Amino acid sequence: MVMIGIVMLAKKIRVAYPILLVVAGLLISFIPGMPTIELRPELIFILVLPPILYEAAWACSFRELFKWRRIILSFAFFGVFITAISVAFTAYWFIPGFTLALGFLLGGIVSPPDAVSTNAITKFVKLPKRISTILEGESLLNDASSLIIIQFAILAVVTGNFNASKASLQFAWMVIGGVACGLLFGWIFVKAHKKLPTDANMDVLLTLIAPYLMYISAEEIHTSGVLSVVAGGLFVSQKRYDFLSSTSRVRGTNVWQSFVFLLNGIVFILIGLDLPQITAGLEGTNITTAIGYGILITIVVILVRLLSFYGAVGVTMIMRNFITVADRQNPGFKGPFILGWAGMRGVVSLAAALSIPFYLDNGEVFPQRNLILFITFIVILLTLVIQGLTLPFLIKRAKLKEIDYPQPEDEVSAYLDKELLKISIDYLRSVFPEKEQKSKRFHEILVNVQEQLSENNEIKLDSKSTHIYCELLTLQRKQLLQINKTQPTIDEEIIHKKMMIIDYQEERLKLRN
Repeated sequence: MVMIGIVMLAKKIRVAYPILLVVAGLLISFIPGMPTIELRPELIFILVLPPILYEAAWACSFRELFKWRRIILSFAFFGVFITAISVAFTAYWFIPGFTLALGFLLGGIVSPPDAVSTNAITKFVKLPKRISTILEGESLLNDASSLIIIQFAILAVVTGNFNASKASLQFAWMVIGGVACGLLFGWIFVKAHKKLPTDANMDVLLTLIAPYLMYISAEEIHTSGVLSVVAGGLFVSQKRYDFLSSTSRVRGTNVWQSFVFLLNGIVFILIGLDLPQITAGLEGTNITTAIGYGILITIVVILVRLLSFYGAVGVTMIMRNFITVADRQNPGFKGPFILGWAGMRGVVSLAAALSIPFYLDNGEVFPQRNLILFITFIVILLTLVIQGLTLPFLIKRAKLKEIDYPQPEDEVSAYLDKELLKISIDYLRSVFPEKEQKSKRFHEILVNVQEQLSENNEIKLDSKSTHIYCELLTLQRKQLLQINKTQPTIDEEIIHKKMMIIDYQEERLKLRN
Protein backbone atom coordinates (compact mmCIF):
# COMPACT_ATOMS: atom_id res chain seq x y z
CA MET A 1 0.00 0.00 0.00
CA VAL A 2 2.90 2.36 0.76
CA MET A 3 4.42 1.54 -2.61
CA ILE A 4 1.17 2.33 -4.45
CA GLY A 5 0.73 5.58 -2.55
CA ILE A 6 4.33 6.69 -3.21
CA VAL A 7 4.08 5.90 -6.92
CA MET A 8 0.86 7.93 -7.19
CA LEU A 9 2.61 10.81 -5.45
CA ALA A 10 5.61 10.46 -7.76
CA LYS A 11 3.35 10.74 -10.82
CA LYS A 12 1.60 13.76 -9.32
CA ILE A 13 4.82 15.71 -8.73
CA ARG A 14 6.54 14.20 -11.81
CA VAL A 15 9.47 12.59 -9.99
CA ALA A 16 10.79 9.11 -10.82
CA TYR A 17 9.23 6.70 -8.36
CA PRO A 18 12.47 4.80 -7.44
CA ILE A 19 13.79 7.99 -5.79
CA LEU A 20 10.73 8.49 -3.59
CA LEU A 21 10.49 4.76 -2.77
CA VAL A 22 14.06 4.64 -1.44
CA VAL A 23 13.49 7.82 0.59
CA ALA A 24 10.17 6.44 1.89
CA GLY A 25 11.82 3.20 2.96
CA LEU A 26 14.53 5.23 4.66
CA LEU A 27 11.98 7.31 6.60
CA ILE A 28 9.92 4.24 7.55
CA SER A 29 13.05 2.62 8.99
CA PHE A 30 13.25 5.43 11.59
CA ILE A 31 9.74 4.73 12.96
CA PRO A 32 10.09 3.51 16.58
CA GLY A 33 9.38 -0.18 16.96
CA MET A 34 9.72 -0.85 13.23
CA PRO A 35 11.14 -4.36 12.82
CA THR A 36 14.54 -4.57 11.16
CA ILE A 37 14.23 -5.74 7.55
CA GLU A 38 17.05 -7.98 6.38
CA LEU A 39 17.45 -7.90 2.59
CA ARG A 40 18.82 -11.30 1.58
CA PRO A 41 20.96 -11.16 -1.59
CA GLU A 42 19.77 -14.52 -2.92
CA LEU A 43 16.23 -13.15 -3.02
CA ILE A 44 17.47 -10.40 -5.35
CA PHE A 45 19.73 -12.50 -7.54
CA ILE A 46 17.41 -15.47 -7.97
CA LEU A 47 13.87 -14.19 -7.43
CA VAL A 48 14.00 -10.56 -8.58
CA LEU A 49 16.84 -10.07 -11.07
CA PRO A 50 15.90 -12.71 -13.73
CA PRO A 51 12.35 -11.43 -14.47
CA ILE A 52 13.45 -7.77 -14.45
CA LEU A 53 16.23 -8.51 -16.96
CA TYR A 54 13.98 -10.74 -19.06
CA GLU A 55 11.25 -8.11 -19.35
CA ALA A 56 13.85 -5.48 -20.26
CA ALA A 57 15.27 -7.74 -22.96
CA TRP A 58 11.79 -8.21 -24.44
CA ALA A 59 11.26 -4.45 -24.52
CA CYS A 60 14.53 -3.75 -26.35
CA SER A 61 14.90 -3.50 -30.11
CA PHE A 62 17.46 -6.04 -31.29
CA ARG A 63 17.91 -4.04 -34.48
CA GLU A 64 18.85 -0.93 -32.51
CA LEU A 65 21.06 -2.88 -30.11
CA PHE A 66 23.00 -4.36 -33.02
CA LYS A 67 23.37 -0.96 -34.64
CA TRP A 68 24.97 0.51 -31.50
CA ARG A 69 26.67 -2.72 -30.42
CA ARG A 70 30.19 -1.30 -30.21
CA ILE A 71 29.44 1.51 -27.77
CA ILE A 72 27.00 -0.67 -25.78
CA LEU A 73 29.56 -3.46 -25.36
CA SER A 74 32.33 -1.00 -24.58
CA PHE A 75 30.41 0.52 -21.67
CA ALA A 76 28.82 -2.70 -20.52
CA PHE A 77 32.27 -4.26 -20.12
CA PHE A 78 35.18 -1.81 -20.48
CA GLY A 79 33.27 1.07 -18.87
CA VAL A 80 32.49 -1.11 -15.85
CA PHE A 81 36.12 -2.27 -15.64
CA ILE A 82 37.45 1.31 -15.80
CA THR A 83 35.06 2.38 -13.05
CA ALA A 84 36.03 -0.60 -10.90
CA ILE A 85 39.76 0.17 -11.35
CA SER A 86 39.25 3.84 -10.49
CA VAL A 87 37.25 3.03 -7.35
CA ALA A 88 39.79 0.36 -6.36
CA PHE A 89 42.74 2.75 -6.35
CA THR A 90 40.71 5.55 -4.72
CA ALA A 91 39.68 3.24 -1.88
CA TYR A 92 43.23 1.89 -1.58
CA TRP A 93 44.71 5.40 -1.30
CA PHE A 94 42.10 7.15 0.85
CA ILE A 95 40.29 4.56 2.99
CA PRO A 96 42.40 3.03 5.78
CA GLY A 97 42.53 -0.77 5.78
CA PHE A 98 41.51 -1.18 2.14
CA THR A 99 43.67 -3.43 -0.01
CA LEU A 100 43.49 -3.32 -3.82
CA ALA A 101 41.45 -6.54 -3.78
CA LEU A 102 38.90 -4.93 -1.44
CA GLY A 103 38.95 -1.83 -3.62
CA PHE A 104 38.17 -3.90 -6.71
CA LEU A 105 35.35 -5.58 -4.80
CA LEU A 106 33.84 -2.19 -3.92
CA GLY A 107 34.44 -0.99 -7.51
CA GLY A 108 32.65 -3.99 -8.98
CA ILE A 109 29.71 -3.44 -6.64
CA VAL A 110 29.14 0.27 -7.40
CA SER A 111 30.13 0.26 -11.10
CA PRO A 112 26.87 -0.87 -12.83
CA PRO A 113 24.14 1.78 -13.34
CA ASP A 114 20.63 0.62 -12.52
CA ALA A 115 18.32 -0.07 -15.46
CA VAL A 116 15.09 0.40 -13.54
CA SER A 117 16.01 3.85 -12.21
CA THR A 118 17.15 5.09 -15.62
CA ASN A 119 14.02 3.82 -17.39
CA ALA A 120 11.70 5.30 -14.76
CA ILE A 121 13.38 8.70 -14.95
CA THR A 122 13.69 8.94 -18.74
CA LYS A 123 9.96 8.22 -19.14
CA PHE A 124 9.24 11.81 -18.13
CA VAL A 125 11.19 13.27 -21.06
CA LYS A 126 11.70 12.41 -24.71
CA LEU A 127 15.16 11.07 -25.50
CA PRO A 128 16.63 10.54 -28.98
CA LYS A 129 16.42 6.91 -29.97
CA ARG A 130 20.17 6.35 -30.02
CA ILE A 131 20.59 7.57 -26.42
CA SER A 132 17.71 5.50 -25.05
CA THR A 133 18.98 2.43 -26.91
CA ILE A 134 22.53 2.83 -25.57
CA LEU A 135 21.23 3.24 -22.01
CA GLU A 136 18.93 0.22 -22.33
CA GLY A 137 21.55 -1.98 -23.95
CA GLU A 138 24.26 -1.02 -21.48
CA SER A 139 21.99 -1.67 -18.51
CA LEU A 140 21.17 -5.16 -19.81
CA LEU A 141 24.82 -6.20 -19.87
CA ASN A 142 26.66 -4.20 -17.23
CA ASP A 143 25.26 -6.27 -14.34
CA ALA A 144 26.99 -9.33 -15.80
CA SER A 145 30.40 -7.68 -16.06
CA SER A 146 30.17 -6.19 -12.56
CA LEU A 147 29.13 -9.50 -10.99
CA ILE A 148 32.08 -11.20 -12.71
CA ILE A 149 34.46 -8.61 -11.19
CA ILE A 150 32.85 -9.14 -7.78
CA GLN A 151 33.31 -12.92 -7.95
CA PHE A 152 36.98 -12.63 -8.80
CA ALA A 153 37.56 -9.92 -6.16
CA ILE A 154 35.89 -12.00 -3.42
CA LEU A 155 38.00 -14.99 -4.48
CA ALA A 156 41.17 -12.88 -4.23
CA VAL A 157 40.24 -11.61 -0.75
CA VAL A 158 39.13 -15.01 0.57
CA THR A 159 42.06 -17.05 -0.80
CA GLY A 160 44.70 -14.35 -0.75
CA ASN A 161 45.88 -14.96 -4.32
CA PHE A 162 44.82 -14.12 -7.86
CA ASN A 163 45.77 -16.03 -11.01
CA ALA A 164 45.37 -13.72 -14.04
CA SER A 165 45.49 -16.45 -16.71
CA LYS A 166 43.00 -18.63 -14.86
CA ALA A 167 40.74 -15.63 -14.28
CA SER A 168 40.83 -14.78 -18.01
CA LEU A 169 39.73 -18.31 -18.92
CA GLN A 170 36.96 -18.21 -16.30
CA PHE A 171 35.83 -14.83 -17.60
CA ALA A 172 35.65 -16.17 -21.17
CA TRP A 173 33.69 -19.20 -20.00
CA MET A 174 31.26 -17.07 -17.99
CA VAL A 175 30.54 -14.84 -21.02
CA ILE A 176 30.42 -17.50 -23.75
CA GLY A 177 28.77 -20.13 -21.57
CA GLY A 178 26.18 -17.68 -20.26
CA VAL A 179 25.14 -16.55 -23.74
CA ALA A 180 25.07 -20.13 -25.04
CA CYS A 181 22.97 -21.30 -22.08
CA GLY A 182 20.44 -18.53 -22.64
CA LEU A 183 20.17 -19.20 -26.37
CA LEU A 184 19.76 -22.95 -25.75
CA PHE A 185 16.92 -22.51 -23.27
CA GLY A 186 15.39 -19.77 -25.41
CA TRP A 187 15.29 -22.22 -28.34
CA ILE A 188 13.82 -24.94 -26.09
CA PHE A 189 11.04 -22.65 -24.87
CA VAL A 190 10.19 -21.51 -28.41
CA LYS A 191 9.92 -25.17 -29.46
CA ALA A 192 7.85 -25.99 -26.36
CA HIS A 193 5.38 -23.20 -27.15
CA LYS A 194 5.09 -24.42 -30.74
CA LYS A 195 4.83 -28.17 -30.13
CA LEU A 196 2.83 -28.38 -26.91
CA PRO A 197 -0.97 -27.85 -26.88
CA THR A 198 -0.78 -24.76 -24.68
CA ASP A 199 -3.39 -22.07 -24.17
CA ALA A 200 -2.84 -18.41 -23.26
CA ASN A 201 -2.63 -19.10 -19.50
CA MET A 202 0.00 -21.79 -20.03
CA ASP A 203 1.95 -19.55 -22.42
CA VAL A 204 2.11 -16.77 -19.83
CA LEU A 205 3.27 -19.21 -17.14
CA LEU A 206 5.99 -20.52 -19.45
CA THR A 207 7.25 -16.98 -20.00
CA LEU A 208 7.42 -16.57 -16.21
CA ILE A 209 9.36 -19.81 -15.82
CA ALA A 210 11.83 -19.10 -18.63
CA PRO A 211 14.03 -16.42 -17.00
CA TYR A 212 14.38 -18.40 -13.77
CA LEU A 213 15.40 -21.55 -15.60
CA MET A 214 17.87 -19.63 -17.76
CA TYR A 215 19.43 -17.90 -14.76
CA ILE A 216 19.64 -20.85 -12.37
CA SER A 217 20.90 -23.26 -15.05
CA ALA A 218 23.68 -20.87 -16.06
CA GLU A 219 24.73 -20.28 -12.45
CA GLU A 220 24.80 -24.04 -11.81
CA ILE A 221 27.44 -24.51 -14.54
CA HIS A 222 29.36 -21.45 -13.24
CA THR A 223 28.57 -19.10 -16.12
CA SER A 224 26.83 -15.72 -16.10
CA GLY A 225 23.15 -16.04 -15.22
CA VAL A 226 22.63 -12.40 -16.20
CA LEU A 227 23.98 -12.92 -19.72
CA SER A 228 21.96 -16.12 -20.00
CA VAL A 229 18.70 -14.31 -19.23
CA VAL A 230 19.53 -11.38 -21.53
CA ALA A 231 20.57 -13.58 -24.47
CA GLY A 232 17.58 -15.90 -24.00
CA GLY A 233 15.18 -12.99 -23.61
CA LEU A 234 16.41 -11.27 -26.78
CA PHE A 235 16.18 -14.56 -28.72
CA VAL A 236 12.65 -15.39 -27.56
CA SER A 237 11.40 -11.83 -28.06
CA GLN A 238 12.49 -11.92 -31.71
CA LYS A 239 10.35 -15.05 -32.20
CA ARG A 240 7.26 -13.83 -30.33
CA TYR A 241 5.10 -13.53 -33.45
CA ASP A 242 6.03 -17.07 -34.53
CA PHE A 243 4.93 -19.02 -31.47
CA LEU A 244 2.58 -16.85 -29.38
CA SER A 245 -1.06 -16.19 -30.25
CA SER A 246 -2.50 -12.69 -30.07
CA THR A 247 -4.27 -13.69 -26.83
CA SER A 248 -1.00 -14.83 -25.25
CA ARG A 249 0.81 -11.67 -26.32
CA VAL A 250 -1.89 -9.32 -25.02
CA ARG A 251 -2.37 -11.18 -21.74
CA GLY A 252 1.36 -11.71 -21.26
CA THR A 253 2.10 -8.00 -21.71
CA ASN A 254 -0.42 -7.07 -19.02
CA VAL A 255 0.81 -9.72 -16.57
CA TRP A 256 4.48 -8.84 -17.05
CA GLN A 257 3.96 -5.09 -16.67
CA SER A 258 2.19 -5.56 -13.32
CA PHE A 259 4.64 -8.23 -12.13
CA VAL A 260 7.80 -6.23 -12.85
CA PHE A 261 6.25 -3.06 -11.44
CA LEU A 262 5.56 -4.92 -8.18
CA LEU A 263 9.09 -6.32 -7.99
CA ASN A 264 10.74 -2.96 -8.70
CA GLY A 265 8.60 -1.10 -6.21
CA ILE A 266 9.12 -3.52 -3.34
CA VAL A 267 12.87 -3.75 -3.92
CA PHE A 268 13.40 0.03 -3.89
CA ILE A 269 11.47 0.35 -0.62
CA LEU A 270 13.57 -2.49 0.84
CA ILE A 271 16.76 -0.57 -0.04
CA GLY A 272 15.65 2.24 2.27
CA LEU A 273 14.31 -0.12 4.95
CA ASP A 274 17.66 -1.93 5.06
CA LEU A 275 19.51 1.12 6.48
CA PRO A 276 19.32 0.07 10.18
CA GLN A 277 20.93 -3.28 9.35
CA ILE A 278 23.66 -1.49 7.38
CA THR A 279 24.46 1.17 9.99
CA ALA A 280 24.38 -1.41 12.82
CA GLY A 281 27.47 -3.01 11.32
CA LEU A 282 29.54 0.20 11.48
CA GLU A 283 30.92 -0.53 14.92
CA GLY A 284 34.55 0.40 14.26
CA THR A 285 33.99 3.38 11.94
CA ASN A 286 32.58 6.79 12.74
CA ILE A 287 29.38 7.29 10.75
CA THR A 288 30.40 10.79 9.66
CA THR A 289 33.68 9.43 8.32
CA ALA A 290 31.85 6.59 6.58
CA ILE A 291 29.50 9.09 4.91
CA GLY A 292 32.57 11.01 3.72
CA TYR A 293 33.97 7.85 2.14
CA GLY A 294 30.62 7.26 0.45
CA ILE A 295 30.59 10.80 -0.96
CA LEU A 296 34.17 10.36 -2.24
CA ILE A 297 33.33 7.10 -4.06
CA THR A 298 30.15 8.66 -5.46
CA ILE A 299 32.16 11.53 -6.95
CA VAL A 300 34.59 9.04 -8.49
CA VAL A 301 31.91 6.88 -10.15
CA ILE A 302 30.12 9.94 -11.56
CA LEU A 303 33.29 11.58 -12.91
CA VAL A 304 34.69 8.37 -14.38
CA ARG A 305 31.45 7.65 -16.21
CA LEU A 306 31.33 11.17 -17.65
CA LEU A 307 34.98 11.07 -18.72
CA SER A 308 34.51 7.58 -20.20
CA PHE A 309 31.73 8.74 -22.49
CA TYR A 310 33.74 11.71 -23.72
CA GLY A 311 36.71 9.38 -24.19
CA ALA A 312 34.51 7.04 -26.22
CA VAL A 313 33.48 9.96 -28.44
CA GLY A 314 37.14 10.75 -29.13
CA VAL A 315 37.94 7.11 -29.95
CA THR A 316 34.92 6.88 -32.26
CA MET A 317 35.90 10.02 -34.13
CA ILE A 318 39.37 8.56 -34.70
CA MET A 319 38.23 5.03 -35.58
CA ARG A 320 35.60 6.20 -38.09
CA ASN A 321 38.50 7.02 -40.39
CA PHE A 322 39.45 3.34 -40.48
CA ILE A 323 36.25 1.32 -39.91
CA THR A 324 32.51 1.72 -40.51
CA VAL A 325 30.79 3.12 -37.41
CA ALA A 326 27.08 3.50 -36.67
CA ASP A 327 27.30 7.28 -36.70
CA ARG A 328 29.72 9.45 -38.67
CA GLN A 329 28.38 12.73 -37.30
CA ASN A 330 29.97 14.72 -34.52
CA PRO A 331 28.02 13.74 -31.37
CA GLY A 332 28.72 17.12 -29.76
CA PHE A 333 28.92 17.86 -26.03
CA LYS A 334 25.34 17.40 -24.82
CA GLY A 335 24.62 13.79 -25.83
CA PRO A 336 27.66 12.23 -24.09
CA PHE A 337 26.98 14.33 -20.99
CA ILE A 338 23.39 13.04 -20.73
CA LEU A 339 24.60 9.46 -21.21
CA GLY A 340 27.25 9.98 -18.56
CA TRP A 341 24.89 11.62 -16.08
CA ALA A 342 22.30 8.83 -16.43
CA GLY A 343 24.27 6.56 -14.13
CA MET A 344 22.06 6.00 -11.09
CA ARG A 345 22.96 2.97 -9.00
CA GLY A 346 20.33 0.62 -7.61
CA VAL A 347 19.29 -2.71 -6.22
CA VAL A 348 21.88 -4.91 -7.97
CA SER A 349 24.68 -2.97 -6.28
CA LEU A 350 23.10 -3.38 -2.84
CA ALA A 351 22.38 -7.07 -3.40
CA ALA A 352 25.97 -7.61 -4.55
CA ALA A 353 27.28 -5.91 -1.40
CA LEU A 354 25.01 -8.03 0.80
CA SER A 355 26.28 -11.19 -0.94
CA ILE A 356 29.80 -10.67 0.45
CA PRO A 357 30.52 -13.62 2.79
CA PHE A 358 30.81 -12.92 6.52
CA TYR A 359 33.94 -15.01 6.98
CA LEU A 360 37.12 -15.93 5.10
CA ASP A 361 38.23 -19.51 4.46
CA ASN A 362 40.39 -19.42 7.59
CA GLY A 363 37.43 -18.43 9.78
CA GLU A 364 38.37 -14.76 10.17
CA VAL A 365 35.78 -12.02 9.67
CA PHE A 366 35.64 -10.72 6.08
CA PRO A 367 37.55 -7.41 6.17
CA GLN A 368 35.66 -4.12 5.71
CA ARG A 369 32.38 -5.88 4.84
CA ASN A 370 30.18 -3.49 6.80
CA LEU A 371 31.97 -0.39 5.49
CA ILE A 372 31.63 -1.62 1.89
CA LEU A 373 27.92 -2.15 2.50
CA PHE A 374 27.49 1.36 3.95
CA ILE A 375 29.46 3.05 1.14
CA THR A 376 27.34 1.19 -1.41
CA PHE A 377 24.16 2.48 0.26
CA ILE A 378 25.47 6.07 0.17
CA VAL A 379 26.39 5.76 -3.52
CA ILE A 380 22.91 4.41 -4.36
CA LEU A 381 21.16 7.12 -2.35
CA LEU A 382 23.24 10.04 -3.70
CA THR A 383 23.14 8.98 -7.36
CA LEU A 384 19.40 8.33 -7.21
CA VAL A 385 18.61 11.65 -5.54
CA ILE A 386 21.18 13.97 -7.16
CA GLN A 387 21.36 12.52 -10.66
CA GLY A 388 17.81 11.22 -10.67
CA LEU A 389 16.23 14.55 -9.75
CA THR A 390 18.38 16.63 -12.10
CA LEU A 391 18.42 14.33 -15.15
CA PRO A 392 14.95 15.28 -16.52
CA PHE A 393 15.80 18.99 -16.18
CA LEU A 394 19.16 18.53 -17.93
CA ILE A 395 17.55 16.54 -20.76
CA LYS A 396 15.00 19.30 -21.34
CA ARG A 397 17.70 21.99 -21.28
CA ALA A 398 19.89 20.03 -23.70
CA LYS A 399 17.10 20.01 -26.34
CA LEU A 400 18.57 16.99 -28.07
CA LYS A 401 17.21 16.40 -31.57
CA GLU A 402 16.16 13.06 -33.00
CA ILE A 403 18.79 12.37 -35.66
CA ASP A 404 18.08 8.77 -36.61
CA TYR A 405 14.28 9.06 -37.03
CA PRO A 406 13.53 12.73 -37.76
CA GLN A 407 10.26 11.99 -39.56
CA PRO A 408 7.23 12.70 -37.29
CA GLU A 409 5.48 9.65 -35.90
CA ASP A 410 2.13 10.54 -37.50
CA GLU A 411 3.76 10.62 -40.95
CA VAL A 412 5.42 7.22 -40.40
CA SER A 413 2.16 5.83 -39.06
CA ALA A 414 0.28 7.13 -42.13
CA TYR A 415 2.85 5.50 -44.43
CA LEU A 416 2.50 2.15 -42.64
CA ASP A 417 -1.30 2.38 -42.81
CA LYS A 418 -1.07 3.03 -46.54
CA GLU A 419 1.15 -0.03 -47.02
CA LEU A 420 -1.15 -2.22 -44.93
CA LEU A 421 -4.24 -1.00 -46.78
CA LYS A 422 -2.59 -1.72 -50.10
CA ILE A 423 -1.62 -5.28 -49.18
CA SER A 424 -5.08 -5.85 -47.66
CA ILE A 425 -6.85 -4.79 -50.86
CA ASP A 426 -4.54 -7.00 -52.93
CA TYR A 427 -5.30 -9.94 -50.64
CA LEU A 428 -9.05 -9.39 -50.78
CA ARG A 429 -8.93 -9.21 -54.57
CA SER A 430 -7.09 -12.53 -54.62
CA VAL A 431 -9.69 -14.14 -52.33
CA PHE A 432 -12.83 -12.72 -53.95
CA PRO A 433 -13.48 -13.35 -57.65
CA GLU A 434 -13.85 -10.20 -59.73
CA LYS A 435 -17.63 -10.48 -59.89
CA GLU A 436 -17.82 -10.58 -56.05
CA GLN A 437 -15.57 -7.58 -55.47
CA LYS A 438 -18.62 -5.30 -55.38
CA SER A 439 -20.45 -7.54 -52.93
CA LYS A 440 -21.55 -6.53 -49.44
CA ARG A 441 -19.06 -8.90 -47.74
CA PHE A 442 -16.10 -7.53 -49.68
CA HIS A 443 -17.14 -4.00 -48.74
CA GLU A 444 -17.63 -4.94 -45.04
CA ILE A 445 -14.15 -6.42 -44.72
CA LEU A 446 -12.58 -3.47 -46.49
CA VAL A 447 -14.39 -1.00 -44.21
CA ASN A 448 -13.21 -2.92 -41.13
CA VAL A 449 -9.64 -2.79 -42.40
CA GLN A 450 -9.88 0.96 -42.82
CA GLU A 451 -11.37 1.39 -39.34
CA GLN A 452 -8.71 -0.88 -37.86
CA LEU A 453 -5.98 1.28 -39.39
CA SER A 454 -7.63 4.36 -37.93
CA GLU A 455 -7.67 2.54 -34.54
CA ASN A 456 -11.46 2.37 -34.48
CA ASN A 457 -12.74 -0.29 -32.06
CA GLU A 458 -15.93 -1.08 -33.95
CA ILE A 459 -16.13 -4.41 -35.82
CA LYS A 460 -18.95 -5.15 -38.25
CA LEU A 461 -18.49 -8.60 -39.75
CA ASP A 462 -20.61 -11.64 -40.20
CA SER A 463 -19.25 -15.04 -39.13
CA LYS A 464 -18.36 -16.05 -42.71
CA SER A 465 -16.11 -13.04 -43.14
CA THR A 466 -14.30 -13.46 -39.81
CA HIS A 467 -11.94 -16.19 -41.07
CA ILE A 468 -10.90 -14.09 -44.07
CA TYR A 469 -10.30 -11.07 -41.86
CA CYS A 470 -8.13 -13.10 -39.44
CA GLU A 471 -6.02 -14.31 -42.36
CA LEU A 472 -5.72 -10.72 -43.49
CA LEU A 473 -4.47 -9.65 -40.04
CA THR A 474 -1.80 -12.36 -40.17
CA LEU A 475 -0.73 -11.03 -43.56
CA GLN A 476 -0.51 -7.50 -42.12
CA ARG A 477 1.81 -8.75 -39.36
CA LYS A 478 4.10 -10.37 -41.89
CA GLN A 479 4.16 -7.17 -43.92
CA LEU A 480 5.12 -5.10 -40.86
CA LEU A 481 7.90 -7.55 -39.98
CA GLN A 482 9.17 -7.34 -43.55
CA ILE A 483 9.14 -3.54 -43.45
CA ASN A 484 11.07 -3.66 -40.18
CA LYS A 485 13.76 -5.82 -41.81
CA THR A 486 14.05 -3.97 -45.10
CA GLN A 487 13.48 -0.35 -44.02
CA PRO A 488 15.79 0.44 -41.07
CA THR A 489 14.93 4.15 -41.31
CA ILE A 490 11.51 3.42 -39.76
CA ASP A 491 11.38 3.47 -35.97
CA GLU A 492 10.72 -0.07 -34.73
CA GLU A 493 8.70 1.26 -31.81
CA ILE A 494 6.02 2.55 -34.22
CA ILE A 495 5.92 -0.83 -35.94
CA HIS A 496 5.38 -2.57 -32.58
CA LYS A 497 2.47 -0.21 -31.84
CA LYS A 498 0.87 -1.26 -35.13
CA MET A 499 1.44 -4.90 -34.20
CA MET A 500 -0.36 -4.35 -30.90
CA ILE A 501 -3.33 -2.79 -32.72
CA ILE A 502 -3.54 -5.89 -34.92
CA ASP A 503 -3.43 -8.13 -31.82
CA TYR A 504 -6.21 -6.14 -30.16
CA GLN A 505 -8.31 -6.32 -33.31
CA GLU A 506 -7.89 -10.07 -33.45
CA GLU A 507 -8.91 -10.33 -29.78
CA ARG A 508 -12.07 -8.35 -30.49
CA LEU A 509 -12.94 -10.82 -33.23
CA LYS A 510 -12.50 -13.74 -30.82
CA LEU A 511 -14.71 -12.06 -28.23
CA ARG A 512 -17.47 -11.56 -30.81
CA ASN A 513 -17.29 -15.18 -31.88
